[in-house]
Order: sequence, then structure tokens, then C-alpha cells
Amino acid sequence: MTHRYNRCDPQGSDFVLLFLTDMVSPSSGSSRSMDNGGQRKRRGPGAFATAYLVIYNVIMTAGWLVIAVGLVRTYLAKGSYHSLYYSIERPLKFFQTGALLEIVHCALGIVPSSVVLTAFQVLSRVFLTWAVTHSVREVQNEDSVLLFVVAWTITEIIRYSFYTFSLLNHLPFIIKWARYTLFIVLYPMGVAGELLTIYAALPYVQQTGLYSISLPNKYNFSFDYYTFLILVMVSYIPIFPQLYFHMLHQRRKVLHNERKKSD
Repeated sequence: MTHRYNRCDPQGSDFVLLFLTDMVSPSSGSSRSMDNGGQRKRRGPGAFATAYLVIYNVIMTAGWLVIAVGLVRTYLAKGSYHSLYYSIERPLKFFQTGALLEIVHCALGIVPSSVVLTAFQVLSRVFLTWAVTHSVREVQNEDSVLLFVVAWTITEIIRYSFYTFSLLNHLPFIIKWARYTLFIVLYPMGVAGELLTIYAALPYVQQTGLYSISLPNKYNFSFDYYTFLILVMVSYIPIFPQLYFHMLHQRRKVLHNERKKSD
């Protein structure tokens, strides 16, 4: 069976887009589109685009494996999980920022996903990486950072492996199973780490006025980064339960169809 590459497949702490994609555009997260009341297979990327996507996903898989190995090696060397962030800070920033290319893939049409939704999905992680963890250095020692880093690392190794094998039309069941199963633990784990990290950053942001713009100024514009971070945290509340149960439904549907085909 051919599995189509799609950025909005579910896994990890960036599941918001799966739910939003289904609500906003039923065809944007699917390999099929509707045409005159019937179903028509969406054309996949050409040979050159497919080769590029395979290389990209292999590199990203390797990058997140480097992060995983770095975490394990540092833990074994130090005998403690505290401050492990510093051992993988550079590759984490590099490969998480490298996900911005996925927005370009959508814009060029070589990946059948919504540009807007993919941008929101990718930028949310880039925001946490740079605008919170990097900018508020005091939170880098927090255990919550390790919580979301571990969740992201396992998630991305599985996700990029899933994409690679799907593009090659040789998707092992174990990877498919992991992609639609491990979110049960990884998603709450990642969300908890993200929320706790933002919460830990709040006092420092309030104290320093980081990224905030006060009146008066010649543009007559003000921005309170502290309030913005609180609003970001609040936005998790209505989304998490709906999304989590939606993912469980998707898991039952996908794995049930796999079992039916194997019977």
C-alpha cells in the first residue's frame, strides 16, 4: 500500500494541526480529494521531489537520533538528568529550526498539506525553542525542558522515519504502530513540559520586560510579552482534551483497518 507523505499526520506535541486540518479543510490532511462528487487520488510528488523529500527526512531522522544519543551519553556520563539540555542545545536548535523547510515544501506543493496550518505547527515549536527556552536562559535548568525535549526527540525520530519509509512505499508496521500509539504518552508529556517551561519563564519575563514594548513611543503601540505567554498557556486548555480524544479515534481507525487487511 502506498502511504502519502503529509506533514499533518499525528504524533507528539504538535497535534493541534491534525484537529484543525479536519475542521477547516477535510482534504488538506488526506491523500485523496473530492472531485465532482467522487474520490480522486491526489498525485504524489515527482521523482525529483520524492528523492529530495527522502533525503530531507533521512537527514532529519539522523539529526534527532544525534540528539537522542547526546542525551543518553550525557546522562550516562553525569549520572544525572539535570541540565541535560546543554548537551544537545545546538543540534536541537538546528534541527528544530530546520523544520521550517516543511512550510516551503507545502508552499511549493510537493507536500499535500495546508501552508497556513503547517506554518502554525512548525512555528509553535520554533517559538518555544527560541523565544522561550533560548531567550530565558534561567529556564534551561528546569526539568520541564527535558520533559518536552525527550517527547519531541522520540516523536520526531518516529515521524521522520514514518515519512521516509512512506515515500519509499515500504512502511514497516512497527513504525506505523509507534506513530499511532506512542502519542498516548508522548503528547501529554510534551504538553506538560511546554506549559511548565513557559510558566517557569513568566517571572523572568515580567521582571526584565523581555520583548515587551511600552507606551509612550512614536508608533503608539504596546505589547506585553508576559501577557502573551499567559494567553499561549490558556490556549492549551480548550484544545488538549478535544485533540487527544480525536487522536485516539484516529488510532482506532488506522490500526483497525490494518488488522482487517491482515486477516
